[in-house]
Formats: sequence, structure tokens, C-alpha cells
Amino acid sequence: MNTLNKEATIGVEPNSHEITITRDFDAPVDKVFRAHNDPELVAQWIGPKYLENVECTFEARHGGTWTLVQRDPDGNEHGFRGVVHGDPTPELSQRTFEWLGMPGHVSFETMRMEDLGDGRTRVHASSVFMSVADRDGMAESGMSVGVNEGYQRLDELLATI
Repeated sequence: MNTLNKEATIGVEPNSHEITITRDFDAPVDKVFRAHNDPELVAQWIGPKYLENVECTFEARHGGTWTLVQRDPDGNEHGFRGVVHGDPTPELSQRTFEWLGMPGHVSFETMRMEDLGDGRTRVHASSVFMSVADRDGMAESGMSVGVNEGYQRLDELLATI
């Protein structure tokens, strides 16, 4: 049996426009997929613990849109949005990602889910940015904390659904 990687592996290669993320979950693919596509579930886990998710929408279909609004402890809101490309499946989900604090700086995200057997799933995610500078800005923004804390909360949620 393979050991589960419970810390996200985040890849940021020099001079690349891409960030890659790999993370394992002790839950079957169908549950992990649902938790990534049901806005009521996404709102319960995405992002760092200090942010409150106050709005979350997701139309899981080609051309559908998604939004996320998070509030920090000082009451500041941070909005994100994008468009779904293709009908999401565990084998391939694609969408754009835009932080409304920097409009026009859009990245393209791809996610694949791998069935590891025994009810375990590995998520492979990739974000391709318009420039190396945009990619570096995301990598230096504290993204790794948000990814890892969010995935820890996702572990807890998956145990309940």
C-alpha cells in the first residue's frame, strides 16, 4: 500500500509560468471530486483558516462560472472568479482563476484525480500564469499556507460526507 502524502507538494520551477500541486486524500475519487465541485462543500474548506468564505458559487459545466469571496479578520473582502472550460470530470477539470485585486491577471487551472485504490485519491493540479512575474507573485503570496490549511480542512470534511 502506498503512503499518503498529507502535505501538498508544490512545484515552482525557475523561469516557468506554472505552479503544480499534488496532494493525497484518504477518500474515494467520487467524494474528493464532489468536494471540489459542490459550492456548499467548497465553502467549508477552501483557503487558509484565518479567512471566512462568505460567498461561493460554482456552475460545474462548460461555460459555467465560479466565484469566491473571502473575508479577513479586519473585515476586508477578497474576491476571485473564473470560467469553467469543458465539463468537469475526475479525469480532467479546467477553469480560469482571477483574483479581483489584480484584474486581468488570469491563470488557467487544470486538475486530475488519480484513484490510488483502497478508497484513496491523489489530486494533481496545475496553474499556468500569463507571466513568470504573475506566477512568482502567487507563489510568494502565502499560497502554500492557504493550500495546506485548506486541504487539512478538506480532510476533515471528507470524513463526514
